Amino acid sequence: MLKGLALTPPVIGRISIGKVVEKNGKRLPEKDDEFTITSQVQTKDGWVNHPVDETLRKTPTTKLRNIPVRLLFDDPDLNLRANYSLFDRQTGRPLCVGNGETCRRSLAAGVQTLPCPSPDSCELASGGHCKPYGRLNVRIGDDDELGSFVFRTTGFNSIRTLSARLKYFHAVSGGLLSTLPLELRLRGKSTTQSHRAPIYYVDLTIQPGMTMADAIVSAKSACEIRKASGYDQAALDEAARDGFAAGAFEESEEDGAAVVEEFFPDEFDSGFSSNPAGNASLAGPKPGLADKLNHKAALMNGNGSRSGNGPRGAVNQATPQPMQGRD
Repeated sequence: MLKGLALTPPVIGRISIGKVVEKNGKRLPEKDDEFTITSQVQTKDGWVNHPVDETLRKTPTTKLRNIPVRLLFDDPDLNLRANYSLFDRQTGRPLCVGNGETCRRSLAAGVQTLPCPSPDSCELASGGHCKPYGRLNVRIGDDDELGSFVFRTTGFNSIRTLSARLKYFHAVSGGLLSTLPLELRLRGKSTTQSHRAPIYYVDLTIQPGMTMADAIVSAKSACEIRKASGYDQAALDEAARDGFAAGAFEESEEDGAAVVEEFFPDEFDSGFSSNPAGNASLAGPKPGLADKLNHKAALMNGNGSRSGNGPRGAVNQATPQPMQGRD
């Protein structure tokens, strides 16, 4: 077995509420008011839809706002992993992942475990590079009981709502999350920050036509059938827990490239200039976010100058404006 490789749930498709579009020569994320279920194949026109996307729509023009799902694991934290995450915009490599108490940070000296004060209080996260990032794995249909569709989001509303729902369902069902009949549901809300335009986030509910009591009875029945067949859910949860712990970061560089394009747009890279005067026309390669992180870490450790006289240049603390309509 390869060392340092995180073993994540097998993914056979994606669930999104947005897409990447080209505007003024730049590829930028754009939110949507419906779900789209795609395969893992991407062409120049975007992600190719998964066949299940068409199956779940009543007509080709129907907006998909409800998806019947099951979960892979009984442990809420295995189904949804949410962290403060910072990626290198140029390479897609994860650079720092934390939970508000501790973080794993990739620096020139290697991956280190350090205190995590959260992005608002972390000098290395200034400029909007670091933000909440969640991944929810769910099953759609019964064709592949260990294969999953992944929903990724940096939306605080989605992360908070899904986290709460998973904790509550786990509590009321006696820990039978993996056999509860559930549904992903798209909800909308308006806030002053969105200038009262609707923003959309993802919720997790019991499937329609069922009460909570009905769902728990169904979950218990399915659990007993599994046990009778020899299905060991506790062992599956433990294997997943060990798999996540096997690597420093969950996202690989290959997957990270698509993640940063959709959730960490390149507007954040404008906060670092290639020389003290901010003249990007001077010769030399454009530094990646890893260079910026190492440079700022050196400054914090007293190994450089805040005036920008180090080999990599100065840090501009200007904060970009948040995207309107984020969930």
